[in-house]
Amino acid sequence: MNAPQQWQQHRAFGALDWASQTHCVVVVEQTGKVIEDFQIAHSALGWKKFREKLQPYGSIPFAIETSQGAAVEQLLEAGMMVYPLNPKSAQAYRERKAPSGVKDDQLDAWSFADALRTDGRGWKALKPEEPLIKELRLLCRDEVSLIEQRTAFIQQLRHALAEYYPAALEAFEDWTSVSAWMFLQRFPTPQALAQAGKRKWQNFLHSRRLWGSDQGPRRMEIFARASEFAGTAPTVKAKSLLALSQVQMLFTVEKQLGLYRRRIEELFASHPDHDLFGSLPGQSLSRCVWAERYYQLHRQKDRSHANALRPLAHRWLKIIHRMWMDRTPYDAELHHCNQIRHGSWIFQLKTC
Repeated sequence: MNAPQQWQQHRAFGALDWASQTHCVVVVEQTGKVIEDFQIAHSALGWKKFREKLQPYGSIPFAIETSQGAAVEQLLEAGMMVYPLNPKSAQAYRERKAPSGVKDDQLDAWSFADALRTDGRGWKALKPEEPLIKELRLLCRDEVSLIEQRTAFIQQLRHALAEYYPAALEAFEDWTSVSAWMFLQRFPTPQALAQAGKRKWQNFLHSRRLWGSDQGPRRMEIFARASEFAGTAPTVKAKSLLALSQVQMLFTVEKQLGLYRRRIEELFASHPDHDLFGSLPGQSLSRCVWAERYYQLHRQKDRSHANALRPLAHRWLKIIHRMWMDRTPYDAELHHCNQIRHGSWIFQLKTC
């Protein structure tokens, strides 16, 4: 929070309405009069023009409708105090200046700059990130993008299988699994599966450690009737080619995700909070009894794997936030005892 008198000491207040190719820039002085109004290309020359035109004003507050990206980085590099606007606030300021709702980039920039002048003392400025934090953030964001691409490929794969190979969908629920992709490579069609025979089915399941408990016999039963309900010959030929294409892309994305994970792990190991957040168990379904029970509870409500993971993730976020606030590493035994002490319905397996 900036004091009113301190805020009004700024010589000017700016805003940038950003786009992929060009950005609109407006600067107002203390009374709201527009003193700069121009556009720049999103290029080296464009940002050079920005720095030259803003040089007389020094480091001034600048509003922008995002908190990350190249435009934000350029503003920070130019020495500006960056104040990000969330979309709802930005829309409200637009409507205040243009009730008709007409979209105009220059008008948007002006409305943001004037809003920063009048209301900005209550806003929170971005702080320049340390190089390690910035690289970690960007890597994690791009990793999520790759995961989203993987999800899109999996959806396309599932649609193809539904048309020509429904038995594969029944046998393998988790299509993020490499084993499911390898199954399609080994047995790409119901006919190829039938021709391979039971011994090769068993060998594959055992080699991929997919036989456990009742899953092996269940899958064997599915394989035995795979050709009873399948697509027509033309559909099988066309859709099996699509399915194998999707599998190849999935393997490529998974390889790249591995590179991202290794780099993220390297950077995280040198992060000052490594010991704090490194105390978390990672894939908690196999390492935390309470997490596994919580997950199974939601699965019993006929929820999918992904839908059961979401509430578990929300619960972990609450734990992580408390760890961060208290600066205390995760202690599984302490968490277990607290659950029992507070009468948690999730975890009542043993006493402390």
